[in-house]
Amino acid sequence: MSGHRVLSDEQWEMIVDLLPARTGRRGRPFSDARSMIEGIVYRYRCGIAWPDVLDVFGPWQTIWTRHRHLAGDGTWDRVLERLLTHADAAGIVDWAVSVDSTIVRAHQHATNTATQGDASKYTNPPIEPPDDAIGRSRGGL
Repeated sequence: MSGHRVLSDEQWEMIVDLLPARTGRRGRPFSDARSMIEGIVYRYRCGIAWPDVLDVFGPWQTIWTRHRHLAGDGTWDRVLERLLTHADAAGIVDWAVSVDSTIVRAHQHATNTATQGDASKYTNPPIEPPDDAIGRSRGGL
């Protein structure tokens, strides 16, 4: 059992029936299911890379493998949907959205245009697709 509880007991009881049961297949079974799920949630909550997941949740490779299986068969989407539906009904979800308008500039060589005298594939600017060039933005060039 992990010393870092990410899900409450109530939340765990809500989703435990969605998780696959052990099948009796040969091979090494996954370790504690709750620890694995909490490791996945912890990783998303902190926004960290898989190798940075705390060791209290188990080996990061095992947690990643478990997540890959759950996401691949749609189980992870159902888990998130159930938890989100419950949280929304309880009024604890804030649906405010923050949009960042940070300016990102590209280096002149990042344009993927022809170099060394090669002609561009578009010689007539009016027919060039609008998303094919780097131009002016709110911040200038």
